[in-house]
Amino acid sequence: MAFALLQSLCLLLLLLTISAKAQSNTNISLATSLTAGNDDTYWGSPAGDFAFGFQQIGNDGYLLSIWFNNIPEKTIVWSANRDTLAQKGSKVDLTTDGRLVLSDPQGGQMWSVDSAINEAAYAAMLDTGNFVLARQDSVNLWESFDEPTDTILPTQTFNQDSQLISRYTETNYSQGRFKFILQNDGNLVMYTLNFPLDTHNSAYWSTQTSIGSGFQVIFNQSGYIYLIAKNGTILNMVSSNPVSVQEYYQRAVVGYDGVFRQYVYPKRNGMPSGWRTWFFMPSNICLRIGADTGSGACGFNSYCSMGDDQNPSCRCPPGYAFLDPNDERKGCMQEFLSQKCDESSQETNAFYFAELPNTDWPLSDYEHFEPVNEDWCRGACLTDCYCAAAIFRNQNCWKKRIPLSNGRLNQSIGGKALIKVRKYDTTSSIASKNKDQTTLVLVGSVLLGGSVIVLLGAAFLFIFRKRNTKRFEPYKVMQDTNSRSFSYEELEDATSGFKEVLGRGTYGTVYKGVLALDNGRPIAVKKLEKMVGEGELEFKAEVNTIGATNHKNLVHLIGYCNEGQHRLLVYEFMSNGSLANFLFGPTRPNWYKRLNFALGIARGLLYLHEECSSQIIHCDIKPQNILIDDSLTTKISDFGLAKLLKKDQSQTMTAIRGTKGYVAPEWFRSLPITAKVDVYSFGVLLLELVCCRKSFEQDLENEDQMILADWACDCYKERKLHMLVENDEEAMDDLERVKKFLMIAIWCTQEDPSQRPTMKKVTQMLEGAVDVSLPPEPTSFLHATKSSTLPSFLSS
Repeated sequence: MAFALLQSLCLLLLLLTISAKAQSNTNISLATSLTAGNDDTYWGSPAGDFAFGFQQIGNDGYLLSIWFNNIPEKTIVWSANRDTLAQKGSKVDLTTDGRLVLSDPQGGQMWSVDSAINEAAYAAMLDTGNFVLARQDSVNLWESFDEPTDTILPTQTFNQDSQLISRYTETNYSQGRFKFILQNDGNLVMYTLNFPLDTHNSAYWSTQTSIGSGFQVIFNQSGYIYLIAKNGTILNMVSSNPVSVQEYYQRAVVGYDGVFRQYVYPKRNGMPSGWRTWFFMPSNICLRIGADTGSGACGFNSYCSMGDDQNPSCRCPPGYAFLDPNDERKGCMQEFLSQKCDESSQETNAFYFAELPNTDWPLSDYEHFEPVNEDWCRGACLTDCYCAAAIFRNQNCWKKRIPLSNGRLNQSIGGKALIKVRKYDTTSSIASKNKDQTTLVLVGSVLLGGSVIVLLGAAFLFIFRKRNTKRFEPYKVMQDTNSRSFSYEELEDATSGFKEVLGRGTYGTVYKGVLALDNGRPIAVKKLEKMVGEGELEFKAEVNTIGATNHKNLVHLIGYCNEGQHRLLVYEFMSNGSLANFLFGPTRPNWYKRLNFALGIARGLLYLHEECSSQIIHCDIKPQNILIDDSLTTKISDFGLAKLLKKDQSQTMTAIRGTKGYVAPEWFRSLPITAKVDVYSFGVLLLELVCCRKSFEQDLENEDQMILADWACDCYKERKLHMLVENDEEAMDDLERVKKFLMIAIWCTQEDPSQRPTMKKVTQMLEGAVDVSLPPEPTSFLHATKSSTLPSFLSS
């Protein structure tokens, strides 16, 4: 009875919807045009709710689109050229013969609507969000409602064969990976696509209506979205949450993540602004998508997790990194050498298992065993060179091979995923093993104190021997900000009498150590030797500063020793050394890995500058002070040079600190030092990441290329970006992003600190959440000082 009443109500509202189409409109005459780049020109609807024209999409080009025009967000609801952006100077013409034509700046046709020949008398942008070409008698010959992209609006009907295709990412409007379609058989279905084709892969939601029954999808002004039969009978209520069209703007979108959402936006002032999710389906897309082909809700080798905001996110398992940090759904790549099948028995000691509770990659398994215990499952995967991961749950063991697909994390899954990861070597081949089976691996550099010299050290992968040792408590990750206090005797024992030196620096020596009772966890112990004057202050600064931080892109301080004359710092051991090893070594990291490095460093600096209880200025950001862990995560290290500011402070005065080539110009001008000195250093480091070369190379034949910041600025001004990355095929194929990152670096290295963005703004620009505006005339410190005398250490 209640459902029949609801049907009657919806039919009544449908009639109201149809009558609402007979609205007044402002006609657009023939022989009228709009030009991309003229931001203030568009064709608006009578009430101003919608506009038709060009919207700029970042720095990539312009989208001929329809958008909500009375809200600050200018949310796009339809586009003509979603797969090929128009450039500045492109035009859309309503021709004298009634055609709507989009042309590039050279006059080449990009898109067109050919209405009935010579019959279209005008165009109109309606207050419903529908753009129409109409005859003189107001009969519509073409309307945007009949060719939707990823959005439907109230009063819009969805006929058989009509479809919505998601955008590619949040900021990329080209066709993506998901489709919402009313099929000819009357079933309303959501599919994954065989991207980059738009053919179906697998269905993950449908109304399951009987064959031939579904006729139209209606989105009425009261917020109801429903499927009707040809006789008007309601077959399925997709969304039955009513919302007033007088109080809210509404839209329904198939998102780039595959979720179909209905959004509302308040029209009245005084109400909380912004789009709010009113309805969404399916309830958990991570669990809903699963097929023999395709990657699932996220890309291959990644897994999907639902956040507290009910939005899915994609993550990489330990030892893997995103192929493209700006497109998480592209999947993850293995960041270490796979196990060799011809030496699997000898390589078992080179791998460990990272655990992911309640995680699974169904349909990727090639062997299944039961009943077994977890140790058996681990051993079976460890000795199998094909096994990339194993799932252990309820005495069942499933072996998984690459690529992993349909990954999901959810409490309902239970059990755990065991990810097989190489312990040490991630980029170079394992050194040959000698007769006593000791493996020699290059572990990179460990950072020392102060204005440091970073040395490469060779460390041995220990074959542990049983020996008498004084036992002490293994360290634990502290939930508060207090690091563990070690005795000198404990650290002397952990380092075998400070035997294995990893490097020496201004303030002391770093030794390799092992916490025996913590499963042989390796550590780096910095033994400070010059504890007079500033050295003592540095020790206290490092303990108090690093111990209070907690971020994935910062090196973790495990503990310290402050016993008599002995002062030592105990860090987590970074097996992959410094970023300098990666950037300037014989094998350069790939382009997307470097992008990921840049984003991680930016996030770490953002944390130091804005998210700590006390603001921290690092003062010596450079590749040698960025360490890399087993999962190839970049971590900022060495806070001994940091200046701490209280919450009510924004600047400080201090003696010159930092390293040649990365020092901001205000250090030399007796100006107050702010967090912008780190922004400057990051800008130089970002250039090094983009170009994969050092900031200063004295041995180059071309003097103009010696100073990277100057050369990069010249290439930018002369539009010769390809010269910066000409030996990098991946970067050459991504020159638009090269340009974007170069512009960010130029902003960061502005001579005037006030012109540099904050690290929050830098991070947002790198992530694509904020557009990168054109920077001022490029300047660098060396540009600014060419007419004056350089400091001696820079001119040497």
